[in-house]
Amino acid sequence: MKGPLRVAIVGAGNVGAVLGRILREGGGTVTAVVSRREAGARRAAAFIGCRRHGESLALIPPSTDIVFLAVPHGAIAGVAAALAALEGLPFARIAVCHASGMLSADVLAPVARRGAVTFSFHPLQTFPRPFPPKRILASARGIYFGIDGGEAGLRAARRFARALGGKTIVVPPPRRELYHAACVVASNHLTGLLAALEEMHAAVTGERAGGLAPYAPILEATLANVLSSSPAGALSGPVARGGVETLARHFEAVRQFCPGLLPYFAQMTRETIALADRSGSLMPGRRAAMEALVRSISDTSHITGQTP
Repeated sequence: MKGPLRVAIVGAGNVGAVLGRILREGGGTVTAVVSRREAGARRAAAFIGCRRHGESLALIPPSTDIVFLAVPHGAIAGVAAALAALEGLPFARIAVCHASGMLSADVLAPVARRGAVTFSFHPLQTFPRPFPPKRILASARGIYFGIDGGEAGLRAARRFARALGGKTIVVPPPRRELYHAACVVASNHLTGLLAALEEMHAAVTGERAGGLAPYAPILEATLANVLSSSPAGALSGPVARGGVETLARHFEAVRQFCPGLLPYFAQMTRETIALADRSGSLMPGRRAAMEALVRSISDTSHITGQTP
């Protein structure tokens, strides 16, 4: 593969549309957009700036360098098998990849048997379905991609990432599920944490709308501090100081005003105590005292049947 990349995109969701647009803006070419529904393919192609679109894989021209399967992971094996059945593609000179975080390149075995280079190519970013692709575009620039494959596949994956202005991390196939779980922590669990924060703010003020706005500066500063140092190095607050008395009052307030969040608050406090201990900020005996407090809260919340 020499010169600007020529990529065909299968799938008309936000992942394919956004990455296709970034590729085109970076000098690459999207040779076709294929989707199960013509309307979806047409919308994605219009956003990308590609004239060739439709429902058939046969639309993929033989000049294509990479076929990018930006479809749900449950559909990848079927699409790979259908792609392998095509007679018009020169498989010996093309690569095929998929965007799943869960699956390795092995799921692309049907096209590999036809001679194609294969690799996985998971964008380490969130692409919310309700958002229009234009809203996601800026946040998808310069991201990392979780990749795996053979030697030729990794070379192709790195070239694809460079064409998108991104970087790569190699994910060993046996740890693919763990990698995907880590991505869930980075995005979905963070979203859950913010939902808990929103509920607590609503209990304080009586208003839910716009409830996260006052916390934006501290959220942004915390993330910046963690990224510039480490979680242990950036930790502050009552747990880092060993403030057992403060924690006890926090638990009573949560129990009174947000009882459904008590098990969640207890578990997160437990994790924070362990982090503070690793950072070396706790005085002797403070960890044990805080852990005893959390155990007493956890036992009580279990007895009363409170759940998040």
